[in-house]
Amino acid sequence: MDAQFLIDTFKESSEKLAIVWNRKEIKYGDLLKSIEIADQFLIANQILSGQVIALKGDFTPMTISLLIALINNQNIIVPFNNPMKDSEKVKFEIAKIQKTILVNLDTDLCTIANTGFDGDHEYYTSLRDLEASGLVLFSSGTSGFPKGAVHNFQKLLQKFETPRKSLRTINFLLFDHWGGLNTLLHTLSNCGVVLALYNRKPNYVCKFVQENNVELLPVSPSFLNLMILSETYKKYDLSSLKLISYGTEPMPETTLKKAKGLFPNVRFQQTYGLIELGVLRSKSKSDDSLWVKLGGDGYDLRVVDNMLEIKAESAILGYLNASSPFTEDGYFITGDQVEVDGEYYKILGRKSELINVGGDKVYPQEVENVILQMDNVMEVTIYGQKHAIMGNIVCAKVLLKEKEERKKFSRKLKEFCKERLQSFKVPVKIDIEEVSLHSHRFKKTRKFN
Repeated sequence: MDAQFLIDTFKESSEKLAIVWNRKEIKYGDLLKSIEIADQFLIANQILSGQVIALKGDFTPMTISLLIALINNQNIIVPFNNPMKDSEKVKFEIAKIQKTILVNLDTDLCTIANTGFDGDHEYYTSLRDLEASGLVLFSSGTSGFPKGAVHNFQKLLQKFETPRKSLRTINFLLFDHWGGLNTLLHTLSNCGVVLALYNRKPNYVCKFVQENNVELLPVSPSFLNLMILSETYKKYDLSSLKLISYGTEPMPETTLKKAKGLFPNVRFQQTYGLIELGVLRSKSKSDDSLWVKLGGDGYDLRVVDNMLEIKAESAILGYLNASSPFTEDGYFITGDQVEVDGEYYKILGRKSELINVGGDKVYPQEVENVILQMDNVMEVTIYGQKHAIMGNIVCAKVLLKEKEERKKFSRKLKEFCKERLQSFKVPVKIDIEEVSLHSHRFKKTRKFN
């Protein structure tokens, strides 16, 4: 059984607290009983080894138990958030899901439904031949369609067999995101405490940290920026925090330095992971530095034409609906532009997001970092727009703390940027938005029509 080491670990710590969910405390002994119930659910509903199963839920005790039971049953698991968006239903066809298990977020009870798809794909066949569980994760779909990445779950689990330190951890990243699953499995494999969170707005999260003595808060830079600028952190006692980890998108240097200044006793750690590879071990050069050391056992890194490439033992078998993303010698092309300083890397941004202005390259993050220093700016997204003469122009969408007249603000922003940036990096088109510029995952939105 792929996850037997987790079962053995839980048995040794049966009296320790495992999960806090819906104000209820679940010990590791209780979790073991819940996994047994999940096993019986699979048997009663004739869920056979090798079948492709959608698991829709969040970090509830039964969702976690079903995840472990499905791993040990050698199923191919496709996690979804509950509730699931209509736009994500296309993923059912891509993954050829055979059955869906839905876990109710209020009652933690589960139901099952057939989907009509056959679960047939060459990658699935190879997993069944190996008698290994699988995991299918989807890209965000910003390129036009979501890509289904197929993992051998056994390879992803191997790193969790090495004991490490664990803390009282809030599950901020979502259930269908490898960052969220990685946090869950790290916490459980080291007998830490999973603190189940459903409302991910800054005010609720800060209140949750205070009420549950949260020690580790894994977040996105967009969330951290909102938490700081909205000043919700002032309403609550966040002194229990020991570590804030951040990833999923580049961190603006302005945001990181503000955060470190506000929370001097908290350690900040940059993380780096991809759905195709898993999460690499990381070590920030310092708490307020964007330079990070990446790698760990099973990973080999190289930089080709300023782009990071990674070979990983835990790499995907491939995509269900796209061509191979690997070089001939087995390196995954991340698409991330980087600078290198000895053992450390600085992530500059995705190559696909670079803006080519008359032959000059503009990294959106660099411009955003400058604009975020303006007093009335809550959020900003920089993107490129086609231009007949320049090829592209730099555009900005800005969410303000307080209303300002658009033309007046645009002039002020341009003057502010001209003093700090080369002229070709200064936004030409500026729109003031009235809605947030991040997705439901608190990740910056960069694709605009």
